[in-house]
Amino acid sequence: MSTGRHSLSQRQGMISASMAEPATVADLRKAGIINSQEVVAAIDAYMRNSASGPYRFASGHSLDIAAIVDASPAFQMVERTETLENAFRVVLAAAVMAARPTAP
Repeated sequence: MSTGRHSLSQRQGMISASMAEPATVADLRKAGIINSQEVVAAIDAYMRNSASGPYRFASGHSLDIAAIVDASPAFQMVERTETLENAFRVVLAAAVMAARPTAP
């Protein structure tokens, strides 16, 4: 009996079969492998402690947000001050969604 929903392993198979490159966080979120709350939690963890190391998602994927920030010129243009924290978070969220996490 089919419920129209795919198991996690089926979704992961769909992603790997449809892409030659590693999946982005956005791809994994769209496939239901990483959820939106995990993306927010990863950003929150970085904002609390930028030296905390790679964030590990429940799926086992990991992402080093500090490395993304260090490598992107966009973050040099957005100061991380209390008054500009929202702008920083918006740029960070876009960078995280475009990033390619390390597979488990």
